[in-house]
Amino acid sequence: MDEQVQSYKSAVEAILFVSEKPVILDQLNEVFPELKTSQILDLIKQLQDEYVNRNAGMVVVEIAGGFQMLSDSHAAGYIREFYKTKTKEKLSRPALESLAIIAYKQPVGRAEVEVIRGVNSDGTIAHLLNKGLIRITGRKEVPGRPFLYGTTKEFLEYFGLKSLEDLPKIEEFNQLGVDMPSTSVIASEAKQSFEGEKQPETAVEQMQEQSATQESSGQSRLNP
Repeated sequence: MDEQVQSYKSAVEAILFVSEKPVILDQLNEVFPELKTSQILDLIKQLQDEYVNRNAGMVVVEIAGGFQMLSDSHAAGYIREFYKTKTKEKLSRPALESLAIIAYKQPVGRAEVEVIRGVNSDGTIAHLLNKGLIRITGRKEVPGRPFLYGTTKEFLEYFGLKSLEDLPKIEEFNQLGVDMPSTSVIASEAKQSFEGEKQPETAVEQMQEQSATQESSGQSRLNP
């Protein structure tokens, strides 16, 4: 292999390794102005193929509009053992409920979240804002002009999603842990199941499992 190509590839690999967040192409273009975007993408593809071919403990994945080096899922059990004494704050059931509603209905106001959940959500939404998982996207054109909320890039990173299109496929969502009238539902039981695992009953449960998988496998460097 050409030494210069190998040098560039090693540099890209090092950048992905040290970055705690997905590295976007614009950043790599600034670091390597002499390379075309297509050449940088080819270097990343070579890294991806090399890791797969040698069954490496690391993978390079596309997340939230960028590329990030993560641990491979086959090492999850060993990593879980390594970090078994590590404590990490996890999202509560109420937080996941509110986050699921916002993710599927965005932009959405606090009142709509509370109608679906059936409980006050002030504290939960404030918590999600502080964690950077949701953001204010505007105001609703009704009296009082309440804030509207949507998810953030950090939300994609936390759940390991490339885009919102990668959210669990939903048709109806009859339960969020509370009884709700059918006119208030936002989605249904998730059709997408995880390989080798029991299919979650609701979108919230699927998001819980996806979050837990990312945390326990070391596949996310975000620590909200």
